[in-house]
Amino acid sequence: MNLSALLAARTAQGKPVRIGLIGAGKFGSMILSQAQHIDGYHIVGIADLDVTKAQTSLARVYWEKNQYSASSLTDAITSGATHVTDDASSLFACSEIEVIIEATGHPIAGVRHALSAIDAGKHVVMVNVEADVMCGPALAERARKAGVVYSMAYGDQPAAICELVDWVHSCGFELVAAGKGMNFCPGYRYSTPDTVWDYFDFTDEQVKSGDFNPKMYNSFTDGTKAAIEMAAVANATGMDCPSDGLAFPPAGLQDLAEVFKPVSEGGRLEKTGIVDIAASREPDGRVVLNNIQYGMFVTFRAPNEYTRQCFNQYGLMTDASGWYGSMWRPFHLIGLETAVSVLSATLRREPTGISKRYRADAVATAKGDFAAGNMLDGEGGFKVWAKAIPAKQAVSLGALPIGLAHHVKLKRSIERDQIVTLDDIEVVDDLDIHALRTEQNQLLES
Repeated sequence: MNLSALLAARTAQGKPVRIGLIGAGKFGSMILSQAQHIDGYHIVGIADLDVTKAQTSLARVYWEKNQYSASSLTDAITSGATHVTDDASSLFACSEIEVIIEATGHPIAGVRHALSAIDAGKHVVMVNVEADVMCGPALAERARKAGVVYSMAYGDQPAAICELVDWVHSCGFELVAAGKGMNFCPGYRYSTPDTVWDYFDFTDEQVKSGDFNPKMYNSFTDGTKAAIEMAAVANATGMDCPSDGLAFPPAGLQDLAEVFKPVSEGGRLEKTGIVDIAASREPDGRVVLNNIQYGMFVTFRAPNEYTRQCFNQYGLMTDASGWYGSMWRPFHLIGLETAVSVLSATLRREPTGISKRYRADAVATAKGDFAAGNMLDGEGGFKVWAKAIPAKQAVSLGALPIGLAHHVKLKRSIERDQIVTLDDIEVVDDLDIHALRTEQNQLLES
């Protein structure tokens, strides 16, 4: 990698990389924490509906007040400081800004922001995986036609998994599975924002700090975030989701190559080329030995006997047969690493992961029995969890994507673990997103 050298050369020419950030929550705060330590990396503007909260985030990550006191975007460009605003459209209108980081976590807003940025000729780094899994293939196609980069955010697990998948293909191995670790066991599926902190070791002081959103953390706990991220990985890599959703087999480092291979070979996969999760909990709640809760992995197969022998000679962790090996990254630092995506987009015009095809979806699935008239409350809420399924199946069912399951009314009853369909709900104020989803169906892969 030579991104730092490319940035240094450009900075020496007096041309910093100029960035607009939308959303100053947890991920955005981590981006901001590192931004001030990268020469030539200028956050020109930060847009957040709550300007005071954004300013509080900046103070929390040790920005001096004069660093974010620019009175306008023009002032920010001239002074090198940062302007904080509640108007995201001003970032799109600013010709000097090259790239937009979308970090709101709101799927509908994220899609609309990405469309506006692409229309304005700006690269997009989509932190918002919720938006990407819902409309990423369509957004990527729009960006391609506009001649700009649309990219997953490095530091988040999907982009790191895409990097590992690329490594497998580049080395000439047969890709078998890809996924991530996660603290999950079956009982977590029906967690709610009222019970979520029971699954974490945070103190009351940490929870009250303003950096911890119960719905967001509940999305991790009930498996929704896993479905969103794995479906996004499938769309970026051409892999498949399991036909009945993610299986979450428990597996530690020593188990990856044994577990994440086809059933026909003694593993747990229905076929080769599947995304799934290595759960860090056994079904009874016990912690898995050597779990990779914060990591990402790939499993792959040797193409011949010579390569199989090399696996053994060079210490690769394999299954008992020696044919299947695993590679992993033990951690991800989300926003602390996102500058890699920004610099790759602007300096190389390359994405760090991109949803090139519509292969999988994350669809709303009932957490209980609910009657007509109930309001769904979206990702991480009380009513639905997300299930990752093949896109063909989602289209055939008319399934409701998890990103459109917030604040919508049921027009007929649903039962626990039932996939919610568009026919089950009243479609009200997001017709533009539904239209984009219809456009995306043209990218459906067989």
